[in-house]
Amino acid sequence: MKRFYVYILECSDKSYYTGVTSNLELRIIQHNEGLHPKAYTFRRRPVKLVYSIEFSDPYIAIEKEKQLKKWSRKKKQALINGEFNLLSDLSKKKFKKS
Repeated sequence: MKRFYVYILECSDKSYYTGVTSNLELRIIQHNEGLHPKAYTFRRRPVKLVYSIEFSDPYIAIEKEKQLKKWSRKKKQALINGEFNLLSDLSKKKFKKS
């Protein structure tokens, strides 16, 4: 059975990149080799894997990737650190008082 991975990379500038692949090891090598000059990670190498999750359904993996890409940096950090209890609070919008 084929596996699909949603992953988060930490770039050399400390930003995060989220992606999806069916070959996680190869994909990280490709990011670090800089095969695509216009790619987000090209000028932010080296990158390191900080989070991954495995799926058997490619459609669910793609939906999860889209979801994570919308998350704030703080929420991604909580996920990476396994601080799942913080995810709900970090989802709440903060409104400025006038």
